[in-house]
Parts: sequence; structure tokens; C-alpha cells
Amino acid sequence: MGDCAPSVLELLPFNQPLPSHSPITIHKSPRGKRLQMKVMVGGTFDPLHAGHRKLLARSFELAGPDGEVIIGLTTDEFAGAKVHPVHSYPERLASIASFIREHGYTAAWSVEPLADRYGSALDADFDILVVSEETFPVAVEINDLRRERGQKKVDLHEISCVLAEDGRRISSTRVYRGEIDRHGRLIR
Repeated sequence: MGDCAPSVLELLPFNQPLPSHSPITIHKSPRGKRLQMKVMVGGTFDPLHAGHRKLLARSFELAGPDGEVIIGLTTDEFAGAKVHPVHSYPERLASIASFIREHGYTAAWSVEPLADRYGSALDADFDILVVSEETFPVAVEINDLRRERGQKKVDLHEISCVLAEDGRRISSTRVYRGEIDRHGRLIR
């Protein structure tokens, strides 16, 4: 894992142009207006903690108000490999929907079952894949496999981890162990 300092991209307000060294390609229409993006993100999202919220929020920011976000949500079977208990697919879906409503995002969004580490990302037509530091290697694999299949590579956007009060990474495992709450506040 890299350090948890925010990247330059994360520090910029959404309406600011991205720096020229950005790994994200901003597509523009012939009139110079930014086209809306189709963004994919995936995970178990249980419990929906501050790191997940950052991942989802950035996905909607990158999509733009008229873009689209496709959320891959691990199936109960795939999530069963976790070392901690996981809420059911419908419960996790309801939590994500509540977060989206709470923030008033206007981009179109959908949730699709994620039964393996790639989901539909190998063949889907989309622009940006948003991942955490811990899943970035899988995103690189996805682009390699897309290229092998004759698909265009997608831009990868890595979100740095969110730190708890103790300076360590917020994770679902830590929440389930009772070390921290969903916001990263220490419990014991």
C-alpha cells in the first residue's frame, strides 16, 4: 500500500481542470465542453464506511451531473470469502442507495452483481474505473485483459485510503472488530 496522502486530483475542486500529468483523460466535445463520463466502481461496501463513501463520492464527481456510475456490488457468495460477517446483498444495496439519495447526486446510476474480481469491466463500454489503493493491481489486470480482448483501455483513478483517528487505514475489518466506527473514530 502507498502512503495515504491525498493525491493532487483529490485536492482539486471538481470544476477545476485536471493537471496535465493526470492519468485521467478528460473527453471534450467539439465545442470544448466536457462530455459526461461513464464510471465504474466496485466492492462489497459493508459496512459502508468513510473510505467507501469517498470512493462512491469521487465516482459521482468524475461522472459529472449528467454522467453515469455503474456500481459493481459483490454477490453474497463472492462476499462470503471475507473474514468478517457481511450483510446481505439487498441490505448493502439499500445502504448504497441511501448514500446516493442523501447526497443528491444527479448522475444516472445502476448496481450490478459482482460475482468475481472483474465483473463486467472486461467488456463494458465505460471511461473510468475508480479503485482504492488496495484494489489498484486488479484495475491494472482489467486493463491488460481488456487490451487482450480488443477493448479500449480505461482510465484508472486511484483513491487514497481514509485514515482513522489513530492514523491507520479505515477498513471494514477494523469496523467489525470494534476498533473503530464507520467514520474512523476509535472505539476502544
